[in-house]
Amino acid sequence: MKERKIIQIGIVVQDLEKALKQYHDIFNVGPWDIFTYGPPEMKNGTYMGKPSDWSAIIGFARIGDRQIEIIQPLQGPNIYYDFIEKKGEGLHHIKECVDNPPKTIEEYEKKGVSVIQSGEFDGRSFYYLDTEPYLGITLEIVKGGPRKHREPDRRYPKR
Repeated sequence: MKERKIIQIGIVVQDLEKALKQYHDIFNVGPWDIFTYGPPEMKNGTYMGKPSDWSAIIGFARIGDRQIEIIQPLQGPNIYYDFIEKKGEGLHHIKECVDNPPKTIEEYEKKGVSVIQSGEFDGRSFYYLDTEPYLGITLEIVKGGPRKHREPDRRYPKR
């Protein structure tokens, strides 16, 4: 069996600033790099198989070799609003790097698991798969390898 690696844990919240402060002050997680995902920087956005200009503000920090992602939806429809409406705030997804996203998506589709949201940011495509009915959480996949990343919109706490 090929080695697999979860690289990220994603959490959805209603108030990013409050969540960042709590994670920093209580759990000593940070600093956080904060980005706005949405057009025009985010390209080819989809939601439930249709083009969508959804957006979210997202904070990223590291705990060891894993990334923690905290997401506050801004504009929808999107799976983050769906999650908050259904479950409230909390653990939303895990992310895994794969060698060939289209092939991986095809393999999941054969098992009845479809892409429910996707987009491209900083030249890297990402895909959320509808694994919640089976795993209780969503799986996000991206292609592995180096990535370019622009400077964050801001950092928390300020350096």
